[in-house]
Amino acid sequence: MSQRLWYREPASDWTEGLPIGDGRLAAMVIGSCPRERLALNHEWLWEGKWRFRDLQNVAQHLPEVREVLLSGDYERGTELANRCFGGGGIGPLPTRVDSFQTAGDLFVEFSQGPWHDYTRELDLTTGIATVTYGAVRRDGAKYKREVLAHLTEHVILVRLTAGGRPLSCVLWLDRVHDPNCALVREATESALRMRGDIRDGISFEVQARVLVIDGAASVLEGCKVAVTDATEVLVAVDIGTSAQGQPPEDECAAHRLTTTDWDALVASHIAEHERHYGGLTLELPFDEPDLPTDRRLQDLRAGGSDPALALLYFNYGRYLLCASSATATLPATLQGRWCEELHPCWNSDLHQDVNIQMCYWGAEPGGLQAYLEALLRHIERQVPHGREAARKLYGCEGVWLPIQTDPWGRCTPESDGWAVWIGAAPWLAQHLWWHYEFSLDEDFLRDRAYPFLKEVAAFYESYLIEDEAGNLLIVPSQSPENRFVGSGPRYPVSIGINATMDVQLAHDTLTHAATAAEFFGLDADRAARWRDLCARLPCMQVGSKGQLLEWNREFEEVEPGHRHISHLYGFYPGDLICPCRTPELFAAAQRSLELRLEAMGGHTGWSRAWTACCFARAGRGDEALYHVEHLVTDFATDTLLDLHPPRIFQIDGNLGGFAAVIEMLLQSYHEELHLLPALPAAWPQGQVRGLRARGGFSVDIAWEAGAVVEAALHATRTRPCRVWDASAQLAPYNADGTPLEARRDGQFLVYQAQAGTTAYVRQAAPESR
Repeated sequence: MSQRLWYREPASDWTEGLPIGDGRLAAMVIGSCPRERLALNHEWLWEGKWRFRDLQNVAQHLPEVREVLLSGDYERGTELANRCFGGGGIGPLPTRVDSFQTAGDLFVEFSQGPWHDYTRELDLTTGIATVTYGAVRRDGAKYKREVLAHLTEHVILVRLTAGGRPLSCVLWLDRVHDPNCALVREATESALRMRGDIRDGISFEVQARVLVIDGAASVLEGCKVAVTDATEVLVAVDIGTSAQGQPPEDECAAHRLTTTDWDALVASHIAEHERHYGGLTLELPFDEPDLPTDRRLQDLRAGGSDPALALLYFNYGRYLLCASSATATLPATLQGRWCEELHPCWNSDLHQDVNIQMCYWGAEPGGLQAYLEALLRHIERQVPHGREAARKLYGCEGVWLPIQTDPWGRCTPESDGWAVWIGAAPWLAQHLWWHYEFSLDEDFLRDRAYPFLKEVAAFYESYLIEDEAGNLLIVPSQSPENRFVGSGPRYPVSIGINATMDVQLAHDTLTHAATAAEFFGLDADRAARWRDLCARLPCMQVGSKGQLLEWNREFEEVEPGHRHISHLYGFYPGDLICPCRTPELFAAAQRSLELRLEAMGGHTGWSRAWTACCFARAGRGDEALYHVEHLVTDFATDTLLDLHPPRIFQIDGNLGGFAAVIEMLLQSYHEELHLLPALPAAWPQGQVRGLRARGGFSVDIAWEAGAVVEAALHATRTRPCRVWDASAQLAPYNADGTPLEARRDGQFLVYQAQAGTTAYVRQAAPESR
């Protein structure tokens, strides 16, 4: 249920196509008639012209910038900070971030004439895009195109048939004109080849092997292959790049089909796809209209009711993470793995001030934790140059990572007006800490998480300064990507002192680094120093409207409805602000969110997704669902791809919406499990299987009438399990129905979980309550 996108018309443009991918390769299936277009991508196909960019020594300017900001001259301080540390963009210097690139297109043109009974669909449970239609001039012929990114053969496969009747078509490769790329195309009767060499950048090659069954093939002018009277055509598309030091053709040579039998290929692909996609299921008993997806969207936008669309959007989000990540070595870009342009908006790059993080918010709790590996490698790839950046930009130890980057691991400030920010490294460090919290993998904590946390903590040790009263200061400081009145009109972001998000990030990093060091008995002096710094950080403040302050004092905001809600990092995705430990701040964070929305905030797809996550964190499920539904109606194409105004595809909104639904169903902050913390009234009955919780638990939940019927909690470690149970209605049981020994600790039910076993939490028998 809610696992299929389908349509009665071809895509009107690229953003209405159907995306497939295996992480390394991707394609957007347009489904047009009579000419099919597959827009192709490779994860490592970036321009490459800036892959060796470097830094200048500017740390000597830091004292002057600090002096100006501390004097209260925020306009001059913002100007000076950007001039010294801001890099390219608004100013005279170019932005030296490479753009993610299209690999070109595979075209297939048919000669069947007018068509009818058209359907195109994407089956999320198989990852196969299909186009079918009849031909007016070919009685009985049912044309069918099937496209998949094969997860074990590591190629994109296209199968063309006509219901057993002969078909004819012409195939070729091409790419949008690029004066900076020398393109060479070749064709034989069984293969197409397109080689590109980007000026001062990398090289790439697209290969399409063509297998013709029961027909003939010939080469036409223009490097095209003509197929005549075939009963089946199978095309295997591969792409190679020189990005990692090997010739592009060598990468392609590593992937040869083990069979050409279509049924066998589909079976092996589906088996692997099920392993990736099938671990998490959410079932809600909604009737699904037998209407094309675009028609359902049209009806919903007109005021109709279709609660199953939110479930489809949830499933589509995890599908997109699978298709972006299954075999990937790079994290998802702003557009996942899909890009048709040479100069996409924001370079379709790796934005490290919410966008890349949002793509992985749902990975750990959603059972897709294996996909974190590509993000972790991306973080670690930046460390060597990040150390150099910390030293040359700010004269600090440890690492500094940029707000915007590409895959080369170069840490240079490239977003003039936005780049003066130290928070990218600590925000990314959160994902390493999460990976430990959910898995309790001590080897990972010792060998990968702690070394990076230690680098970021070292930066704070040398970046934090004291005022005359001994109070710690973070300066320069930014609240991405917002500004307050008084910092001048030229730059889009204010540079100030102790932005709330910067303080929250410092608190998280120093706490997690100290916790890890203490756990292993390492670096005792450093751990004590980190604890001391953390204790002396400024406290979060509540403003005159009951809101959480975004900066060190209550400035007037230039844009009260700003798309970013950076100061709510400690509320979500962080855990500094929670209802039990900091109730006043928990209320203030919600008030900040309400004020943003009253001023028309949440006006991009990813911003609306973050809003939905925050309402879920607050336990306000109806409002969380409202914003998920508006992601669908207000910020999605007809193929449900997330949109940034005016109409720019960004995948972060899709993946943030996926995370928001998980947040409604399960929260596990501080290793305390909260079952159905924000269940919407519209979902009174359902079940979810395959969630994960901090503390090494996997969780399945069934509910009726809005209350838990049974939750299966499988433990990977022997340890106490704490379950939120404010009404004292729940109790744990063994598989045979016998009660487990449990106790009450305030509003929590506590029992001893045993590694490798499953406890079943149900409504307690009346006599045991």
